[in-house]
Amino acid sequence: MAHSLEPNSIAERGFVSIIPTSVEGDGEAGLAEQIEALGDKLQEVRQSIGRVIYGQERVIDQTLITLLSGGHALLIGVPGLAKTRLVETLGTVFGLEDKRVQCTPDLMPADIIGSEVLEEHEDGKRSFRFIEGPVFCQLLMADEINRASPRTQSALLQAMQERRVTVAGHGHDLPRPFHVLATQNPLEQEGTYPLPEAQLDRFIMEIDVGYPDLEAERQMLLATTGAEQVEAVPVMGAEALMAAQRLVRRIPVGESVLEAILGAVRNGRPDSSELAEVPEQVAWGPGPRASQALMLAVRARALIDGRLSPSIDDVVALTSPVLRHRMALNFAARADGATIDGVIERLIAPYR
Repeated sequence: MAHSLEPNSIAERGFVSIIPTSVEGDGEAGLAEQIEALGDKLQEVRQSIGRVIYGQERVIDQTLITLLSGGHALLIGVPGLAKTRLVETLGTVFGLEDKRVQCTPDLMPADIIGSEVLEEHEDGKRSFRFIEGPVFCQLLMADEINRASPRTQSALLQAMQERRVTVAGHGHDLPRPFHVLATQNPLEQEGTYPLPEAQLDRFIMEIDVGYPDLEAERQMLLATTGAEQVEAVPVMGAEALMAAQRLVRRIPVGESVLEAILGAVRNGRPDSSELAEVPEQVAWGPGPRASQALMLAVRARALIDGRLSPSIDDVVALTSPVLRHRMALNFAARADGATIDGVIERLIAPYR
């Protein structure tokens, strides 16, 4: 992966670096070398995941972007599209401890975060001991998250936002890194509880998982129904992933990219949009957390490709998965057949 960085080129191109580049390697040359090296390593990650996940390159890339951004992802797709397999594979490739929770209406908060039990010692004294729930891991899959009750969803919300949980007034820190990859089935919506806006906003991206194409499904059939099955191999460790997350925040961002992010997000808000149709169709739009998520996501996408800085093409590619779950249409717009994806297309049209 051959890339070069001319002296003073970052400054000459008008880039802005939000985080000072002084933690891991000083100067532009050191940053460029780290980006190139990590870009090569992430290609190995892609290849290792591709050994067991077929025909889902876009989903794999967006999930990797989520992890490199240090956030959580909501995977939307029908059953049987390897969503669970993807989480298990990511745990193997990154050397993360992964656990799975099957969300059901009777699932209680203690079933996820853990609970305190009363123990009696040999001397007759009693004390409470905290038993950790499955949330105490580095990669948590919350399967069919919208089937959990609002009470259980709120317990998971604290873990996603604060990386800690509170039980009986005592805080317990979660392992680092900590990521939630939740799945949601778009079919059979009976018996589900829609995710509240506050929780949706904690997901960096909503990733649509579609069917593989013909050739990918052919390859999958041949590889998964034989006597031997290929397994993913470890490529990076948890410490390397956290180092990559720190590097993402050091990647310089061009002024034009910054303006594109602000323009796309702010035009999605009914009270500040420059597009006439947005106030007419959108009930509520993306908040500042969406701008932060999009800023991190475009940097991570550039890093995966081994590029030294993100481009406006990255903004165009990632605006929809970042904003889709942070906006809602009003009743009149839904009655007219409008869609969130259609609104987002108009938001990014000036940057195509």
